[in-house]
Amino acid sequence: MENKRILCFGDSLTWGYNPRGGERFSWKERWTGVLERELGAGFRIIEEGLNGRTTVWDDPIEGDKSGKKHLTPLLESHRPLDLVVIMLGTNDLKDRFALSPFDIALGAGYLVEMVQKSKAGPGGGEPSVLLIAPPALSKLSAEMTSFQGGVKKSKELGKYYRIVAAMKKCHFLDAGEIVQTSEIDGVHWEEEENLKFARALAQKVREVLSRE
Repeated sequence: MENKRILCFGDSLTWGYNPRGGERFSWKERWTGVLERELGAGFRIIEEGLNGRTTVWDDPIEGDKSGKKHLTPLLESHRPLDLVVIMLGTNDLKDRFALSPFDIALGAGYLVEMVQKSKAGPGGGEPSVLLIAPPALSKLSAEMTSFQGGVKKSKELGKYYRIVAAMKKCHFLDAGEIVQTSEIDGVHWEEEENLKFARALAQKVREVLSRE
């Protein structure tokens, strides 16, 4: 039997950004690597995290960061996929985008729909989709002032992502119910939160794929 193939599509939280200095956590430390280890034999994690990636918005400062532009080529490159995990929206909180929490959730929902229409699943079918709401920001460091005004908005993402997941008829998980954002920079996760998240996500992934 072939491995279940899971694409994890996200931003710096998926890339593995370490708030203690900005380097990348090792594969065994970041949640994607822990997830593969927790799931064990029969599962293949395909990691696609990009620092600064948004849901659907073009970033006038950081350049080509729109998830909408990146997703289709990645689905084509990595198919067949049994499950696509989408965790984006944190960068949409930057004040230059001036988005409401519901607009951010709708952007994530647009990506869900792209996957559902992609025919990137086994046999040209539809991959399962798990939409994850990113957790709330905490007190921002001086280096993260581009997120000014985003802390309050971030606390509402879970509510609106849940609504959008129901609208799109996809699976849902609220990362804010599992992890705490680091107080070092107010945006990223420390190593122990990667571990907690991966263990909870492994349970959710088994649940999702057992239903298919």
